[in-house]
Amino acid sequence: MNRILQQVISFPHMGNYHVPITNLLNHLFKNHIVLPAPPITKRTLELGSRYSPEFVCVPFKYNLGNYIEALENGANVLIQAGGGCRFGYYAEIQELILRDLGYDFRFIKLFGNKLNYYKLYRLSRTLGSDVSYPQFLYYALLTKKMIEKIDVIEEYIRENIGFETQENSFEHLQEEFLNELIKVNTIKSLNKTYKKYSGLLQSLPADKPGDCLKVGIVGELYTLMEPYSNYFIEKELAKNKIQVSRFITVSFILFEKPRLKKRILKETGGYLEFEIGADGTDSVAKSTMLAKKGYDGIIHIKPFGCTPEVNAMPMLQNIGKDYKIRYFISVLIPRHPRPA
Repeated sequence: MNRILQQVISFPHMGNYHVPITNLLNHLFKNHIVLPAPPITKRTLELGSRYSPEFVCVPFKYNLGNYIEALENGANVLIQAGGGCRFGYYAEIQELILRDLGYDFRFIKLFGNKLNYYKLYRLSRTLGSDVSYPQFLYYALLTKKMIEKIDVIEEYIRENIGFETQENSFEHLQEEFLNELIKVNTIKSLNKTYKKYSGLLQSLPADKPGDCLKVGIVGELYTLMEPYSNYFIEKELAKNKIQVSRFITVSFILFEKPRLKKRILKETGGYLEFEIGADGTDSVAKSTMLAKKGYDGIIHIKPFGCTPEVNAMPMLQNIGKDYKIRYFISVLIPRHPRPA
């Protein structure tokens, strides 16, 4: 096997999930360098757009731009996770593009629609990990729990940050929390860190009325979870004293959705008879739930070229009409970089 001796391992950004992934890789590859892609900027999207097929969906371009910047910084092992739509074909196409550009690297596709821990363990061994299988399972469980803690913390922030009385108090605590997670080594220390920051966040002063405006966000997973790709829409809503709710998270996609597929279809409230792929069914189910809860608005976010989300649009429009949603907005993320 042609093995790279000095491995510099990198992967794309999506929200704050680089924190648990970095933590996991640091535990698995103590003798190698873990180098997350640089934070996303306009240049990231420009690079991805320049070398991507014209009509490929926007997340592909962000990921490709992430890889190019990581390779420029010295990465020589790139990791990609598969998915339930065209995302599942990203790895092969992106690898071809990057090799055509002259980069020398190893490309690793982790999994498709289903997690298989033993296969991931065997793969980690081929990359040079010397941890035992029980150790691997422990670190994988630590990562799973870390993702869940991040999602719970961010849910609380999302629903309350718009009502903070001290500017940036929520963001500062969130940043401290994420910085501490990088150093967590055990589930016990993770629980301790989570308890500390959960308490600190809940103790922050906030002036939140009981009848505040409530807006839910649904749509394609990447453009929901990567703030740069959706123009930081959650922050913009919070500035207007709006409670924001979003239910598509990594915890939901990887750990809840696989066991709730039939239930999710039922939760569409009869607006769907069959699944429509990727996150489209979830968008209809979550919109139905938000409507029943009396939310004032629903924002549907989708990247250019996302067929499942386009298929969901007629049902979402019907939900908006049937439940008389005051504000129902469909946001299309364009395939080209935003203007300077």
